[in-house]
Amino acid sequence: MSDVIVIDAGVGNLGNLKRAVERVGAPARITDDPEVVAASRRLVLPGVGAFRPPRERLRGGLEEALRHSLADGGYLLGICIGFQLLFEASTEFGTTDGLGLLGGRITSLPPGVELPHMGWNRLQDMAEHPLLAGIPEGAYVYFVHSFAPEDVPESEQLAACTHGRPFAAICGRGRVMGTQFHPEKSGDHGLRLLRNYLELSSGAAAGN
Repeated sequence: MSDVIVIDAGVGNLGNLKRAVERVGAPARITDDPEVVAASRRLVLPGVGAFRPPRERLRGGLEEALRHSLADGGYLLGICIGFQLLFEASTEFGTTDGLGLLGGRITSLPPGVELPHMGWNRLQDMAEHPLLAGIPEGAYVYFVHSFAPEDVPESEQLAACTHGRPFAAICGRGRVMGTQFHPEKSGDHGLRLLRNYLELSSGAAAGN
């Protein structure tokens, strides 16, 4: 089975994610080498913290490589800030453009609730999608964030969550998918989602 490439955008505990991917059945490599990213057909884009630093890190060669991989049949899974980077823009510390691979923008969760939204919360309104196979409605997963997507097209929202307001917790458009929560910290449900992603991308990994 070909490697899953974990893109190093300069933020996040990449080692935990790498080990989780390997636990569910695929070798994984951490890299910021555009040539490796462009050649891969199974990408994961993680991140924690603020939106802007990893967005700036991606500009140029890494972003071009990511887009090349997608244009050549690759799959992409964004996680936490990596998920937020997939959208059109974020309003965190001023407006910053995103990758525009998913519809909608990233805005703050509302005042009056504890921020960051940290800990276990339930998935709701789950769509029928291969990425969610075997994960039940109401499954608890682990979040750490203060901003979240809004104005996401209904066709791209695969599951929601609520913390002060409803927000998209899992999204997908074609071969681009992402989760606001951390699968690598979400127990069996998170590992199942990673395994589903490996199965979805296995055809691309084989060159089919």
